[in-house]
Amino acid sequence: MRFVLMPLAVFVFLAYKYWKTQITIDAVEKFLRMQNMLVPMRYAYTNIIAITGHFRDKLGQGGYGTVYKGVLLPGEIHVAVKMLGNSNCNGEEFISEVATIGKIHHVNVVRLIGFCSEENIRALIYEFMPRGSLDKYIFSSEKTFSWDKLNEIALGIARGLNYLHHGCDMQIVHFDIKPHNILLDSNFVPKVADFGLAKLFPRDDSFVPLSAMRGTIGYIAPEMVSRSFGIISSKSDVYSFGMLLLEMTGGRRNADPHAGSSSQAYYPSLVYRQLSQGDANRISEGVDMHELEKKLCIIGLWCIQMKPQDRPTMSEVIEMLEAGVDGIQMPPRPYFCDEEGDSSYSTISELDTIEE
Repeated sequence: MRFVLMPLAVFVFLAYKYWKTQITIDAVEKFLRMQNMLVPMRYAYTNIIAITGHFRDKLGQGGYGTVYKGVLLPGEIHVAVKMLGNSNCNGEEFISEVATIGKIHHVNVVRLIGFCSEENIRALIYEFMPRGSLDKYIFSSEKTFSWDKLNEIALGIARGLNYLHHGCDMQIVHFDIKPHNILLDSNFVPKVADFGLAKLFPRDDSFVPLSAMRGTIGYIAPEMVSRSFGIISSKSDVYSFGMLLLEMTGGRRNADPHAGSSSQAYYPSLVYRQLSQGDANRISEGVDMHELEKKLCIIGLWCIQMKPQDRPTMSEVIEMLEAGVDGIQMPPRPYFCDEEGDSSYSTISELDTIEE
């Protein structure tokens, strides 16, 4: 019986895996046929091999796949090819990106040029961003951008997000705004990228299903963790943008586990305490605070208010970024600061214990 049951069990397991894979492939193919007139050009896997030169030039790797540099002929147009990893065999992230970014065109949103779908092999072809991602500049030990340029970059990101939230037929919530997902072209114009977690919803429907609760630790809005803070909506992207804005301003990650004290570990708490105590001229030790630095910090603090209804919309963020610092009021005391101004960094850390 053992010699009969063991091969039978292996056969059943392999048949199940094949059946599951075929269902996924059929679902993707059905989707692509439905979207045939709407999505970018489709390429064969042999084309992908040729475009990337047999995957010779690797640009980076993340949770959703590996990105390679490639060239489209004729014209020698440089592109970035993202090969989705095995973890994406369910096809959900692939379908999400093709459906989302394939239909939109904005100067601050990365453009999807084409895609590949053959069996369980999937790839996305984007316009190439020669300056790379924002994180390698804002966390550099050397100051890369002037305050005017940082404000300009922040404004570009805000315009891209506002377009996703209000400029499309369907409301698009990104759910993964962070420095790594902001790409820069040759002129350092920012473009929102990586739509693997993005979701499309009717514009008059602010509620997002619980199945959309995903993101990156450190940028996840509180309502993504607990509904007691409010409903999930486009305001969840506003929170992530606020965390990004504070990182751009401070030149450091908001949560620094290597800092000597909790008040130093959570940068937004340090910023709020110094601004609210009237010590705005010395937001960083030994460095006078620029007017634009103060403005960006205040806007960032507005965006990371714990309750979604207390945060501005992205269109209101754009108005604040375009205005002067004098017209912007300090936000209410955030959840992470108690009356004595001590940081509740450990509490914030607990909020971020959601699986990526």
